[in-house]
Parts: sequence; structure tokens; C-alpha cells
Amino acid sequence: FLKLNIWKSLLLTAKEKMSFITVDPTSDFSFHNLPYGIFSTSDNPRHRIGVAIGDQILDLSAVKSLFKGPVLSKYQGVFDQPTLNAFMALGYEAWREARRTVQMLLSANESTLRDDMSLRSRAFIHQSAVTMHLPANIGDYTDFYSSRDHANNVGIMFRGKENALMPNWLRLPVGYHGRASSVVVSGTPIRRPSGQMRPDQTKPPVFGPSKKLDIELEMAFFVGGGNPLGEPIPIQKAHEHIFGMVLMNDWSARDIQAWEYVPLGPFLGKNFGTTISPWVVPMEALLPFAEPNPIQDPEPLPYLQHNDAYTFNINLFVSLKGKGMAEAVNICRSNFKYMYWTMKQQLTHHTVNGCNVKPGDLLASGTISGPDPESFGSMLELSWNGSKNIDLGGEETRTFLNDGDEVTISGYCEGDGYRVGFGTCQGTILAALPL
Repeated sequence: FLKLNIWKSLLLTAKEKMSFITVDPTSDFSFHNLPYGIFSTSDNPRHRIGVAIGDQILDLSAVKSLFKGPVLSKYQGVFDQPTLNAFMALGYEAWREARRTVQMLLSANESTLRDDMSLRSRAFIHQSAVTMHLPANIGDYTDFYSSRDHANNVGIMFRGKENALMPNWLRLPVGYHGRASSVVVSGTPIRRPSGQMRPDQTKPPVFGPSKKLDIELEMAFFVGGGNPLGEPIPIQKAHEHIFGMVLMNDWSARDIQAWEYVPLGPFLGKNFGTTISPWVVPMEALLPFAEPNPIQDPEPLPYLQHNDAYTFNINLFVSLKGKGMAEAVNICRSNFKYMYWTMKQQLTHHTVNGCNVKPGDLLASGTISGPDPESFGSMLELSWNGSKNIDLGGEETRTFLNDGDEVTISGYCEGDGYRVGFGTCQGTILAALPL
């Protein structure tokens, strides 16, 4: 646990630093966070890179000349790009250098930005005045299935307790290739999908709008530096390829999925929409919240073994607000620490056969469920496949999503008087289009 203790000592040092930007202790975007995102404003529609702190955004294109380190002094132009891809592609040392520079510029005892009122007026924008966009051009998207509690719940539901986990589940990070074109930023409405279903197993399939539209509480990470085709990423180097994390809701049509998934897995039940939060929290901001990895039994094969802590204590919440409801109701409290397979194991397994990943590729956790019913990360589990109601108060219940339902995922790590959070991942269900 030496590395973990080093990062915790660095956190204590960081707590002594204060920014000249005032940050509420309950803000997701503390001085210890500094996530990256892509934004535009009504008076300047150009997409540009920003860093969130408190209720402000620092426009990196306005301060690009202040990045004078050994790497970024040669690549200041990456902060003029409309996505994070070029910055991600610079690699691990560039990300570390950029973070140190931003921390320095925002520090209370650094005058460069603090005392230049003209530059400050150009460089800072209030978050209420911006439109957020996807952080990157997502070339490929992979979704894993790495929560043991979730996999066990689903297995019990459909195969029985004796055969809950498939034989390979404890041996490798199971996953599938998703649809990058339908990944959208928080706030984008999601249209209820239509497709084939077979609700009555004694009758032929029917076509229509999904009646079992579901959420999936997930998190995902963006790949930074990629790898050449044919050259795996070893687990000892995997962290150098993981840029940062976002919240995710991988919307799922359970009835469409149930009919189509044999023999090749998810298809139309999954590819109609995936929502992510706009702010990418860098891994360096999360390392102080790393915890020992779960005990894995049987022991993974050598290429998947690592001893450094890469499991993170991230509090996660899902709320639902239906039409006519005065307030949203929390339906799930979970934590990213419930994951069985780590992100390093996911990335290494993904590339062990020589598969190449590229900057901006998105790799997701799969549904995050914990051991208690309140921590189940899908309505499939919360309602146990529709067999019981989810109580929303005021005689309002759900088993799956109704049209007009607004779902919001939030999450944060809790420090001593501050948070490292992700903002929100929100989407509202629109009625299916008639065919």
C-alpha cells in the first residue's frame, strides 16, 4: 500500500492550498478536482476546452500561452482544439504537467492569473452561461460487465442461484462492443426504442415500443494514449493510458434485449442511447480515494494481476422524477468500490489479443450494484424484473421507465471539507415514434 499512502500524503499537502476562486464545500468541482470538459457560449459558439472550479470554468484556450512546461510548451495548440482528443493523445506526462500548471494558475498565492483582471475577464466563464458538449470524438465504445453483485443478481433472476455466474465470469472481464454514435452528453433526451419482443414464450414475437425501458448506473473511462495494432498494453503500464472518468447511464430495453441477445449478445436493446456526464475527472484527482482491490478468487491469470490499489471510493446516486412529481426521488445509492474487475484489468484484457485502442475511446464499467437492495444499479434489479414496485412516494411507483421520466445520476468522492465530483448525468425519456 506504499503508493496509496504516498497519494494520501499528497492529498493532505493539497488541502493546505487554496484557490483565489471561491468554492463551496459542497461543490463537485473543488481545487482538488479540476476536471476537463468541452463548452461553448451564446456569444462564442466555438467548442473549447475548459476546467471546472466551483461555479466557474477556466477557458484553457485563453491561457494556453501559460503552459510552459517541457512537454506542453511545444503543444499549446491542443488547447485550441474543439475536443480533448489531441490533448489525450499527448500521453501521461503531458496530463500530469497540465494539471500542475492549472493548479499553479488557480492557486491563491500565484499572481499570474489572479492579478491580471483583463485576462481573468476573458479566461473565466460562469457555468450557468455555457452549453456543454461531448468531451471527445468517441471512435469506439466498449461496455464491460464487471460488478459481481449485478451479474449475480441477473444470473439468479434468469438462471437460478446455482448457475448465477457463467463459468468465465470470475476468470476475465466480460464485455461487448457498444455503439459510439449514440453516446450523448448529459441533458440529451432519449427516445423510447421500438423493436421485436417475445413477452409470451408460447406465441410468436411482436413489434412495438419497449415496455421494459431501464437505466444502468455505470461509470466509464476515456483512453488517453493508445497502442499500435498487435501490441498489447501490459497491466503495469495500463494507468498511463487511462485519462479520466465520467458518469454513465447505459439505457437498456430489457424486453428487446431478452429476445435478441442469444447467440451474439446485446444489439438493439442497447444501441439506441448512452448518456455520459460532460466533465472528465482526471485519474490523478481520484488517486487519493483509491482503496485496496477486491479479493479475486480464483486468482486471475498473470497478465491480469496487479497489486497497486485501483479501486475507488466514489459515492453514486440515481434519482428519478416523473411527470407531475414535485421533486426527484432517490432510487439507488451505490459505490464504484463494488466493482470486481478494475479498470486496469479491463484495459489490459481488451488489448491482450493485440486490439488497438485510440485516444477518446470510451470503456464502461457495466452496471454498478452493491450487496444491498438500495445499491442495485438497475430497475431490472430494483423491481426484480417487474415483480415488485419501486416506491417513489405519493402513490407513485415504477417497475420500469415511463415516458417523461427524468433520470439523474450523480457521484462524488468525499474529502475533508471538499468533494471531487462528476456533476450530473441526466436524460429524459421521450415517447417512441410511430412507424
